[in-house]
Amino acid sequence: MADLIRRKEVSSEELVRAHLGWITTVNPGINAVVNVCAERALAEARERDEELKRNRPRGALHGVPMTVKDSLETAGIVTTSGTLGRVNHLPQQDASTVALMRKAGAVVIGKTNVPELCLAFESDNLVFGRTNNPFDRTKTSGGSSGGEAAIIAAGGSPIGLGSDAGGSVRLPAHFCGIATIKPTSGRLPKTGHYLPPGGLADRLWQVGPMARFVEDLALALPILAQPDGMDASLVPMPVGDPAAVRLPSLRIAFFTDNTVAPPTPGTIDTVTRAARACAEAGAVVEESLPDGAAIASAMWCELLGADGGDGLRALLQSIGSARVHPLTTQFLDICSRGRMTTGQLLDFVGRWDALRTRMLAFLEKYDAIICPVAATPAIEHGTSYERLDIFTYTMIFNFTGWPAAVVRCGTSPEGLPIGVQVVARPWQEHVALALAAHLEQAFGGWRPPKSSSQSC
Repeated sequence: MADLIRRKEVSSEELVRAHLGWITTVNPGINAVVNVCAERALAEARERDEELKRNRPRGALHGVPMTVKDSLETAGIVTTSGTLGRVNHLPQQDASTVALMRKAGAVVIGKTNVPELCLAFESDNLVFGRTNNPFDRTKTSGGSSGGEAAIIAAGGSPIGLGSDAGGSVRLPAHFCGIATIKPTSGRLPKTGHYLPPGGLADRLWQVGPMARFVEDLALALPILAQPDGMDASLVPMPVGDPAAVRLPSLRIAFFTDNTVAPPTPGTIDTVTRAARACAEAGAVVEESLPDGAAIASAMWCELLGADGGDGLRALLQSIGSARVHPLTTQFLDICSRGRMTTGQLLDFVGRWDALRTRMLAFLEKYDAIICPVAATPAIEHGTSYERLDIFTYTMIFNFTGWPAAVVRCGTSPEGLPIGVQVVARPWQEHVALALAAHLEQAFGGWRPPKSSSQSC
């Protein structure tokens, strides 16, 4: 799309109108876009077209439409984070990652649905209701970036931004059959996200781009990996080029079962075929489970409940969210059972560091890991807290902070997408993206839902 705009074969306004029109068609059935910014987006698109006429393109995404998860602030566009206390919150400035995409020329056309304060693996809240999976509306699109994944899968947006503390870009990508990457912890600025960054959980999460195609993730990542002068956790590391990766030089571990949640037969088959495709490309591939993988997911759950949920209760009260969604209540119930003393928390931090060291030693032997994104394809609405174990495949790599990409490589007997997770060493996103691109080419990657076969 960016190339077409630069060559003046299509205008930004035409592309924005096309996507806004398609959102009007598909969104009523999936409820993915909760705030359509039509007038503003069309005005910005016309501005991008005028800039191009004056030979002043802004950057690699000049004139390209995009959507944004409703937890990332957007200047002049209401950002609720799915909670009643912020239903009228109008930010004065963009989140840093949104600002970087707009600086590169992207045009925001809408905000997408989330669970309340991004605290669930399905996207449902009291402000906008639930988002449905475009492949099966009885199933969730995932969370917390579920609205983003659903509208991209349905063709209403070519690229967007989500965030991921336990799998929140990767699980929706898997459930909806699109591509994404959770970068290394500290890679992208988190300023302007709500819940806000900071504290012990800061090491768990990152903002991440989401798109239909892996090459679009590779395009977006260098745009986003820029210091903003506000996020002290950001490390200004160079971004590698996926095109420079040679698959025959890679050593890859793969596993199909993390010993916590048994995967479906279709999941096992999809991951195994993905590993075989990498071996056929010349990589050295071995079946091996990282030492500590099962413990990492359990400790992820421990950390979130360390204060018994007191901090979240105080925050909800401070913003006026007196009434919360049942998923938030379930989250608080889980937290209340995990309260730690100060001594227990200090011991936990020591165990966390020791586990990260042990896990990192595994990567002395391997350049990447191929494994499931979840134990199952998309699940029924309202069941995510009953089935937390199936999400442990992503939690592991939030706990280590490693980069992890997702690409569709299979289909369940019910016709639901099955993604594969490609994990790399810290700061080696280009390796994960190169492998994801190879798997996309081998297995086809994204394909539109039947209801969205006329996508943009």
